[in-house]
Amino acid sequence: MIKRLNSLLILLMISVSTLIFGSCEQQAQKKEVKKEIKEIKPGAYQINEYLKLIDGKKVGIVANPSSELNGTSLVDTLISLDQDIVRIFSPEHGFRGKADAGAKIDDEVDAKTGLKVISLYGKNRKPKNEQLEGIDVMIFDLQDVGVRFYTYISTLHYVMEACAENNIPVIVLDRPNPNAHYVDGPMLEEKYKSFVGMHKVPIVYGMTIGEYGEMINGEGWLKDGMKCDYTVVKIQNYNHAMKYKLPVRPSPNLPNEKSINLYPSLCYFEGTPVSAGRGTEMQFQIFGAPQLEGMDFEFTPQPNFGSKKPKFNGEKCYGKDLRNEEYLSEINISWVIEAYNAYPDKDKFFNQFFKKLAGTEKLQQQIIEGKSAAEIKDSWKEGLDKFKTVRAKYLLYK
Repeated sequence: MIKRLNSLLILLMISVSTLIFGSCEQQAQKKEVKKEIKEIKPGAYQINEYLKLIDGKKVGIVANPSSELNGTSLVDTLISLDQDIVRIFSPEHGFRGKADAGAKIDDEVDAKTGLKVISLYGKNRKPKNEQLEGIDVMIFDLQDVGVRFYTYISTLHYVMEACAENNIPVIVLDRPNPNAHYVDGPMLEEKYKSFVGMHKVPIVYGMTIGEYGEMINGEGWLKDGMKCDYTVVKIQNYNHAMKYKLPVRPSPNLPNEKSINLYPSLCYFEGTPVSAGRGTEMQFQIFGAPQLEGMDFEFTPQPNFGSKKPKFNGEKCYGKDLRNEEYLSEINISWVIEAYNAYPDKDKFFNQFFKKLAGTEKLQQQIIEGKSAAEIKDSWKEGLDKFKTVRAKYLLYK
């Protein structure tokens, strides 16, 4: 009888412990879930953090449609808060974001605010001293996509440099990089420096634009090694591994998450006679050309919001539809290799822009020589390892 009572007591204690432990575990899991679903808040949303830095000052702002706060332009929001915005600077595609990639953008007056908008795309990529007159502080708020040939980091470089020369502090309102979860691609060689590649970094560098500016400053990449008075308003509840759905398209031809994820792999086609989908609603999600008749996907580019004069305007193209491809965590170079192998006139496949995009002549040579994607990617490893050591010094998020 005593043994039976002892057994029952032990079972009761185990049951109580299980209930208590299970309850604690469930509570911990609930807390973890809550932790995971905390809303990511870009730097622009930390209004109190930067209002104290600009209040009572004359403010310049580098902005475009991605510079938004709860669906409203950051410029309009700051004006509504009685901040003294004196001038807007706009990158490629313009302040309201309606210009094609590469299109010349002139200075203008913004119809809504009446403010002068200075174009930083075309001949005037760096703010001139007279354009900075009367500005006490510069806000920089652009949605980057983490790719070397996406020109917003070049705009950041020139803004930092001009402001350093004129003793104007720069405040970057940081935003998540949707391609921050990996680092990949060939390193830029000095010979191929241009506006689509100014620094010795790989094509995908795995940093937010705020972190990238820290690297520009810290590595002495500004003219004569000068330093910019530089502040980052950090993103809340963010790390590099997180997926982030952008509230607005960062530029006219990146309409959705899929296009942004495929962009580092497909932009190479801009340096070839193959379309990456401009002039369709599938930009940077497909590729093709009239000469690739052996491929089974068809599309016909037409003028649209992103491209007034798309490559192969009105011509039927044959190629591949990549919209159902798995989410990439590396550059896929095999699509360029496949298109090159299928293209009938190989001597005309690459143009000079391809080397600028790649940042090296070696990639073109490797494809011509018939190297596999694995062999090509293996040749990037040494450069990537060195870059990751540099990159680690400037990371603001895990």
